[in-house]
Amino acid sequence: MKLTTLCYLQRGEEYLMLHRVRKRQDDNRDKWIGVGGKFLEGESPEDCLLREVAEETGLTLEEWRFRGIVTFVSDQLPTEYMHLFTASRWSGRMRQDCPEGDLAWIHQRRLRELTLWEGDKLFLRLLEQDAPFFSLKLCYQGDRLVGAWLDGRPVALDQSL
Repeated sequence: MKLTTLCYLQRGEEYLMLHRVRKRQDDNRDKWIGVGGKFLEGESPEDCLLREVAEETGLTLEEWRFRGIVTFVSDQLPTEYMHLFTASRWSGRMRQDCPEGDLAWIHQRRLRELTLWEGDKLFLRLLEQDAPFFSLKLCYQGDRLVGAWLDGRPVALDQSL
């Protein structure tokens, strides 16, 4: 079981996205995701969020919002409980050499053009809709999304939330 955070820094209608291309052994290799990572022993979700954002971007978050918990179940990877955040204010200078991949500001309308996990499209839509705090369960076979549940209720994969 893994505990992780993921954060979408928002600047106007853009999100800071990370193209995971640096590490050979990476469950997210070649995908575009927000910034974040694994909890260290004794960390709260907020501790992990602040540390990971600083490590990957060089920025210090000043204002953030805990948006939900996403449970990933996979036939190939351990179950992951991801704590999802958005951030609207930060300080510092963004690093140019993220150890995980390439950072880029991407307009929200262009996100679906990127190589994303299918389930990410579901929670990105919830963020766009400013949904209240949610629990989203996503089940994968390999890279294929085979099931989704929002707050315990099934979500039809062929329709939008």
